[in-house]
Amino acid sequence: MFFVRPITRDDLPAVLALSERTGTGLTTLPANQERLLERIDRSLASFDNAADRANACYMFVLVEAKDGTEERVVGISAIEAAVGLHEPWYNYHVGTLVHASRMLDVYTQTPTLFLCNDHTGRTELCSLFLDERFRVGKNGPLIAKSRLLFIAEFADLFSTKVIAELRGRVEADGSSPFWEGLGRHFFAMEYSRADYLTGTGQKSFIAELMPKHPVYVNLLPKAARDAIGAVHADTAPARAMLEQEGFRYEGYVDIFDAGPTVECTRDNIDAVRRACVMPCTLGEEDPVPDSLTDDILWLVCNRKFRGWRTIVTAAPPRVDRFPLLPYAAEALGVNEGDRVRAVPLAPSDR
Repeated sequence: MFFVRPITRDDLPAVLALSERTGTGLTTLPANQERLLERIDRSLASFDNAADRANACYMFVLVEAKDGTEERVVGISAIEAAVGLHEPWYNYHVGTLVHASRMLDVYTQTPTLFLCNDHTGRTELCSLFLDERFRVGKNGPLIAKSRLLFIAEFADLFSTKVIAELRGRVEADGSSPFWEGLGRHFFAMEYSRADYLTGTGQKSFIAELMPKHPVYVNLLPKAARDAIGAVHADTAPARAMLEQEGFRYEGYVDIFDAGPTVECTRDNIDAVRRACVMPCTLGEEDPVPDSLTDDILWLVCNRKFRGWRTIVTAAPPRVDRFPLLPYAAEALGVNEGDRVRAVPLAPSDR
């Protein structure tokens, strides 16, 4: 049995171990104990309603449980309520400059990169990572999409626009084609070093060293041009999942690896829009295998703030009282008649 819950300080060793396996490009989950503890404390303050919007961060862990006892933390994800209000938030916006000469009968459109802060104040889905050994079943969608139910339940905590920065293309040796073609010329350091400094909150060097004028994409090496808007191989499933929920790439990319930023209006996210609140009913253990029923998989959460829990469980496609088996009700911390929020896991089942 797997469920998602808010992070605690006791999770720090497990989260640190996960962060050490993320590789480069996941700046919101640095392998730095002090920085991780700072984020955990921000999350705890947020769940205690003691953080202002600029500092609000909600972190969650995916937990494996056996016989009603928590066994281990195997995944992590987070929501930043409003990026860029406490620390600067930079993107490149992919634009176009037109050059024309009537005398020479020349008209050209040149793609460019503009350094910008356009996403300041937006809510960000971030820090998504799942232990490779547990990338089976529906664990990935559970830890990723559970955040959408949290946003649906507590919408007033978040911006009307939600974004997600996706990891960009990285070679097998850990190098970034985009960084090698552009960033290295201005920062004079390895991509992994710049990535680490950003993840630990040391971002002043970006404003100090980044070019202030538009970058002409045509002047970059082909490998760097091809990396603009491309995702890391491990991130492709996350991009597909977000696009199924209504997120779209609008021409913003990361300044280091050129990974795309996808975005969606909060209330138009499919899982947020279609999630329903209903009472739950507790049943007996079902002896009929799932393969012999018409049940589909649902994402289900309780409606508690500090005690928030989410699971994936099977139920009929149409219900007005959500049926839960005892072990699922225990994982959610609900009783007969308590109200839950639920949405079919797959958009095609909604």
